[in-house]
Amino acid sequence: MTVPLLPCPSVDDIVAFYQVLGFHTTYQQRKPNPAVGLQREDLHLQFFEIAGFDPAQSYGSCVVLTPDTGQLYRAFAAGMRAAYGKVLVSGMPRMTRPRARRNADGLSGFSVIDPGGNWIRVFQKTPASPAPERTGRLGRAMANAVVQSDSRGDARQAARILDSALARPEADDDPVALVEVLVYRAEVAMVLNDPATAVEMLARVDHVALSADDATRAAAAYEAATDLAAALS
Repeated sequence: MTVPLLPCPSVDDIVAFYQVLGFHTTYQQRKPNPAVGLQREDLHLQFFEIAGFDPAQSYGSCVVLTPDTGQLYRAFAAGMRAAYGKVLVSGMPRMTRPRARRNADGLSGFSVIDPGGNWIRVFQKTPASPAPERTGRLGRAMANAVVQSDSRGDARQAARILDSALARPEADDDPVALVEVLVYRAEVAMVLNDPATAVEMLARVDHVALSADDATRAAAAYEAATDLAAALS
């Protein structure tokens, strides 16, 4: 077992946030330096307080491997909805959604960015089957944008990739991929504190014509859109 030790400006804020995600305190001290240990099931995290620490400048990060990223995401999301009335998708703290990561062999992953600016990167440990590689113009754009924003934290570059793809519609574009790109562009807009663009993208989702089968395939994207709309209200 390896337990990461991560920086933060306030251990009290860290404790309050991670309690929302279902963690409990295993150890806490104020002297000689403020520090806290937190645990949820087999997941252990420890934090130390630095006076004047700027979360926006944090390089703190760790990888968490779990057999089911979706199950852990849903538990975290439920805690956020209960505490905040919405899933936090912008600002700090926030959480991304589980998505296949092209730079992680297609494994599903999501990230929690906590009040200390630390990226807790959750990846699927034992996938039931290899995730299919995204194909088509929009699918490739989506995969590249996810690497930029969800992995590297470069939401502006992700926005440029998605905007370029959306600016050149083609007759054979997969409508489900279009919905996914629009919803993700809305999420990226919220990370960039651009609610007007987020509202515009979600409105465009409502005008994409889908068959019954397409609507089933797009269910996860529509769920994400619902969370984004709640965060905007």
